Amino acid sequence: MAGLISVTVRKAYKNGPAKEMTQGKQTPEGFSPDCASDFTDATIAGKRVGPGILILTPSTQLLYKDQRAWDLCAEINKGEGRTTDGLPLSIVDLCGEISKLLQIWTDVKDWEQIRIKRVIGSPNRPVLLSGLGLPDRYGLQQSRILITMEEMGRPQGAIIEQVKEIFRLTDREVTVVQNLLKGWTNKEIAKELGVTEQTVKEHIKHIMTKTRTSTRTGILVQVLRL
Repeated sequence: MAGLISVTVRKAYKNGPAKEMTQGKQTPEGFSPDCASDFTDATIAGKRVGPGILILTPSTQLLYKDQRAWDLCAEINKGEGRTTDGLPLSIVDLCGEISKLLQIWTDVKDWEQIRIKRVIGSPNRPVLLSGLGLPDRYGLQQSRILITMEEMGRPQGAIIEQVKEIFRLTDREVTVVQNLLKGWTNKEIAKELGVTEQTVKEHIKHIMTKTRTSTRTGILVQVLRL
């Protein structure tokens, strides 16, 4: 259905302070993600309370970053490297992964159920990154990457302890879950644990059974809901 989107956009100017402007945009009838290219990058983000929002190109050019994202990036940068744009390297890595997937999943429907998630930051102040691709019908260069940044309510260690108790995970399974939260592959987890990839697959299979899920992403969703 058609409607009106009210957007507050904060723009920075070279010769003056940043200014905020409220814009109204009429959405077309039957608006869908396919229409995303008809709106500005700032409109996609909008003004909202909650997670920080980043919008980037597949080449990791920063197009939009709201104040919440600025604050969280500044906090994360205290513990890791950053780019000249002030982006933590962990976000750059996530963008790189999504950019590669955009070359494979080129339809917006491919991304309806997909979120690439990472937990970064310090153990006492973890931040959940959730990213997805916004394919454009005109090709990769016109596509966008949307990343949300949300400070988790409790330290990751407390969450992991609760996960272990609720789902009755073994210590080794807990370690696998922690590495899944980092976005590691089976090969990387196997190397870290000193076991074969097949053993890691068996651990993940057992974790899926205990968490009543059928995918790696399902495991993360169960963990991050706590």
